[in-house]
Amino acid sequence: MSQQNTSDTTNSGKIIVITGASKGLGKAIAKQFAAAGYTLLVCARGELQLYKMMEELLLEFPDCTIKAMPVDMSVKEEVKAFATWCLQYGIPDIIINNAGQFFPGSIHNEEDSLLEQMIQTNLYSAYHLTRALLPTMIERKSGSIFNICSIASLQAYANGGSYSISKYALLGFSKNLREELKPHGIKVSAVMPGAAYTDSWIGSGVEESRIMEANDIAKMVFAASQLSPQAVMEDIVLRPQLGDL
Repeated sequence: MSQQNTSDTTNSGKIIVITGASKGLGKAIAKQFAAAGYTLLVCARGELQLYKMMEELLLEFPDCTIKAMPVDMSVKEEVKAFATWCLQYGIPDIIINNAGQFFPGSIHNEEDSLLEQMIQTNLYSAYHLTRALLPTMIERKSGSIFNICSIASLQAYANGGSYSISKYALLGFSKNLREELKPHGIKVSAVMPGAAYTDSWIGSGVEESRIMEANDIAKMVFAASQLSPQAVMEDIVLRPQLGDL
């Protein structure tokens, strides 16, 4: 799927909310939907990087609409304020719960407050934002929610610690939410990528060719969002072709 400097005007009225959109997977996903002409409502914790990303996308796709708000998604009050801000632009068609953090460690010796931090950032952010936006989507009886989980949601691994716990929890949230929303015409997809080359891999010594591109995940999310109303991609699992690191 090549990026074109044109947008599909049929999508101009469709609203997508993306958290953690300033870099990595969030930025790659934002680019896919900007190219398709969606109205993007995006947030990230780093204000400068967020507005730089918005400027880059508007230069590449001048016909798309992007609104940005700096938000710390680990803070419940800021999440709710972001939801209120989003709703002034209309009812979301798609929510991408991508905001998250990764800190390696083992349960028995990691920093004392790490579990709380991982749960607040990787789980509660999605929980509180989704709950705040859902009533309007339920009333309309349509929409899609993508929760960016991880391979760590599926299998424990060394040095995963509280990060892995939080991603297991996000997958559980996704599964429960999917069942609850089936009668309301809203789809819920859990996205579980393995290693993809983002800023966090710079200086790691791992060759880019060994792991996936962020755009690989973005393309799959976009494709899943284009299915007919009666079809849902429940789980999206992507791994490097040579396997996990």
